[in-house]
Amino acid sequence: MARAAPGECYDGTGETQEPMPIGGRFSYRLAFPDPGIYWYHPHIREDYGQELGLYGRIVVVPVESDYWPPAHRELALTLDDILLEDGKVAPFSREESNYTAMGRFGNVLLVNGEPELSLSAQQGEVLRLYLTTTANTRVFNVSLPGARMKRVGGDSGHYEREEFVKAVMLAPSERVVVDVLFDEPGELTLVHRTPDREYPLATIAVADEQAEPSLAAGYGSLRTNADMVAERERIPPHLQREPDKTIALVAEMDMGEPDIPAGATVAYTCPMHPDVLSDEPGKCPKCGMKLLATEAAPIAYACPMHPEVTSDQPDRCPQCGMKLVPAQLVTAAAEHEHAHGEAHEHAHGSDEHEDEHDHSHEAGGIEWEDDMVEVNRMTTPANVRWKLIDRSTGAEGQAIDWRFRVGDQVKIRLLNEMDSDHPMHHPFHIHGAGRFLILARDGVAEPNLVWKDTVLVPTGQTVDLLLDVTNPGRWMAHCHIAEHHEGGMMFSFTVDP
Repeated sequence: MARAAPGECYDGTGETQEPMPIGGRFSYRLAFPDPGIYWYHPHIREDYGQELGLYGRIVVVPVESDYWPPAHRELALTLDDILLEDGKVAPFSREESNYTAMGRFGNVLLVNGEPELSLSAQQGEVLRLYLTTTANTRVFNVSLPGARMKRVGGDSGHYEREEFVKAVMLAPSERVVVDVLFDEPGELTLVHRTPDREYPLATIAVADEQAEPSLAAGYGSLRTNADMVAERERIPPHLQREPDKTIALVAEMDMGEPDIPAGATVAYTCPMHPDVLSDEPGKCPKCGMKLLATEAAPIAYACPMHPEVTSDQPDRCPQCGMKLVPAQLVTAAAEHEHAHGEAHEHAHGSDEHEDEHDHSHEAGGIEWEDDMVEVNRMTTPANVRWKLIDRSTGAEGQAIDWRFRVGDQVKIRLLNEMDSDHPMHHPFHIHGAGRFLILARDGVAEPNLVWKDTVLVPTGQTVDLLLDVTNPGRWMAHCHIAEHHEGGMMFSFTVDP
């Protein structure tokens, strides 16, 4: 939690705190200088701790009564998912994390721990929602058709300008505060929408009884917050100058070569785009991922949507028009779908675009789904190494040795490089050294400022941050995809008084 601890001894990482033994106790003393919503979790094997629900949230109420716009009621919602197989949580390894390449995508979506949450509201009610994402890897895109939604806050306080929005996006660890106005009675559905599918998250029954007093008139006005306008006025020099630190986000994969029968040859294919085949090692022209070795011959092709459609050529399916892919990949996927059973059906919700399958890398640099389930399941820190690399020194991970002083304003550039064995998005999180502003994305100034501790960096994007250093101690920075953190995507730095 950014700026939530007065000292590093309460930060809960392996460098600053000994693990609590079974039956042990530890008392935390926390200070909260910034209003907003925060959450906490153990920093040991995040991959299974978070997946099994070992986390909590804290809403920090502002001192100023008019910090937030008027609302009738407030509600905190935690967005998560869980991977079930045969009615049980999919297994973990005691020795190391799995699903390291993409993180563990769940097939059942949860809100406050419930797969089918039911809520209620009144007509004309303004409901403030504090949204937090605790999923291991999934990015949520949340909307509420039939109601009006106004984004008012982020990780650590209010935005520079309030905005009416149709949806809000949250990566793991991010928080968003939205005010919702229910104009009409009826039943609404809070949804997570990807480019291909829509997932129901919760239902909201809006009664025709009018909420009192009426806040509709005030809801229609969009406020500008003077403290964030002041931040806007002070950042132009930082936009123009070179970064103090530059970090690259990179993956290295070494999956080896498969055992193949006599007479067969090795080919190379993309797990994300199985139609991409090559007789030489290389990278996928569609997504940049390292091609993995597979058996090349004999090759048959099948339709993932209609497995009974087969061919010895990479044609298109006569039933749905989808391009045929190597048949062994369709067989593996079918076996995986069967193992997931009803839970998998629940997760996928409605399929809005059945003829669009090549979505992940065309969707703004976000991996919305696990498009290489079988390969992802086999990946561990032994064959996939996630790295944070200081581009100034070449130091990687825990070898990075940054040192700042309280009061420093540090410009940090994050490079989510395409020259990586598996380019994908990363939510970058900085622990209690301070909070930061997003200065720019790909050189374009951030249009609406808010204090943050986590930023989503899509595939191929460059993001500039301005870290306001306020707390002395030893602090951690890392990717908040749990399996990437466990796979090495972290480092610590020191802040002197």
